[in-house]
Amino acid sequence: MPKKSKDSSKDSPEKTKRGWNESVAKPKKNQENVETTLSCPECSSSRLKRDYSHAEVICADCGLVLEDNIVDQGPEWRAFDMQQENALARGGPPMSATLPDKGLSTEISPTNRDYYGRAISNKNQSMLFRMRKWQRRARASKSAERNMAVAMREMQAVATNLKLPRRIQEAAAFIYRKAIQQQSLSGRAIEMVACAALYAACRQEGIPRTLTEISRHSRYSRKEISRTYQVMVKALKMHSMPPMPEDYLPRICSKLELTPKVETAARDLLRAAQDVPLTNSVPISLAAAAIYIASIINNERRKQKDVAKAADLTEVTIRSRYKEMAKFLNIDIHV
Repeated sequence: MPKKSKDSSKDSPEKTKRGWNESVAKPKKNQENVETTLSCPECSSSRLKRDYSHAEVICADCGLVLEDNIVDQGPEWRAFDMQQENALARGGPPMSATLPDKGLSTEISPTNRDYYGRAISNKNQSMLFRMRKWQRRARASKSAERNMAVAMREMQAVATNLKLPRRIQEAAAFIYRKAIQQQSLSGRAIEMVACAALYAACRQEGIPRTLTEISRHSRYSRKEISRTYQVMVKALKMHSMPPMPEDYLPRICSKLELTPKVETAARDLLRAAQDVPLTNSVPISLAAAAIYIASIINNERRKQKDVAKAADLTEVTIRSRYKEMAKFLNIDIHV
């Protein structure tokens, strides 16, 4: 049940309003934020304020208390510059599965300055350099930690080349850790298992990436990564939906610089071809064939060579797939 604050009363509305205007004119940092998503149930005003000094959400116009006992999740200290913020901050970065120690260990700062921001002498700089070196060695003293460091470097390199988001790297690192704990992939190369974990993360998160794309940025073949992935799926009992041809349409159309009209037409072709035996083919080949047909229909023709390059397929695959699709859908294509 909303209640009235002590500062607001029906006898002195002008005083209440004037008092809130003064607080709006001189807000205190980290104490009051204007709420714009809700409205006051009494005066329908959207000028709601969070007053952390009293732990209340109050209407700035009529003074109605909409919520009390709110919690300020910010720090209890105030900093006026970056130096004070670095000195007062006690929390580090969040945990990350992509780091060998999950980011829980500390490290010596690479900046050659002391706590007060003063430059460190050359003699002490050489000492700090040796301390940093031995700290890095100590953090990777165990074989399991060195294993994780190598795997994370491989994942980061492949993910960067494929322009994968950060969440995919986190998911891949989590899958890799589970696979190592199961000890079902012992004897296989670390980088190979890392690539298989990255592909598994893409499958789980619905990111359309093929084994061919991953193997291109690794020193292992598509066949080797595929075998490792199959063993990983059985060992971890993973369940992921196979990629759909529609998932590849935006990426291929973007590479070919086609308009959204072509992408929509290609999506309609794939939807019409769902009930034919052609759908048993590789999903990306179906997407490429649908894009090739749609580009011709919408007078934005692209060469088979360009479509094959954008989809990372051969021209023979594009030619055979689009002919089969056109035959089943009764579409006349004049090349």
